[in-house]
Amino acid sequence: MVWMIVKALISAAVIVAVAEIAGRMPRLGALLLTLPIISILAFIMTWNKEHDMNSIAALARSTLVLVPLGLPFFAPFALSAKTGLSFWPSFAIGVLLASVTIGAWFRFGP
Repeated sequence: MVWMIVKALISAAVIVAVAEIAGRMPRLGALLLTLPIISILAFIMTWNKEHDMNSIAALARSTLVLVPLGLPFFAPFALSAKTGLSFWPSFAIGVLLASVTIGAWFRFGP
């Protein structure tokens, strides 16, 4: 139970830190978002819990496929200056686009 609380606190700290840095320095925030910080933490936490390299390998394979499939989420934000979309419409369209690509993989993928 204590380890679960520690994991939650670490995850929350990373999210808050990235959000704070991104608000002040968007380029540095973007850099931090592109780093696989959550993946690194998930691998470490999975290893500490399971000590099973097969679990880590399966997680890595799925992540390797899902990261590119999630990239359409960012397109509406990147194009918002040209489209005139504000945050929430961009967010909704991004979630929809990523849901379609990821959903297709879950439905039709291996």
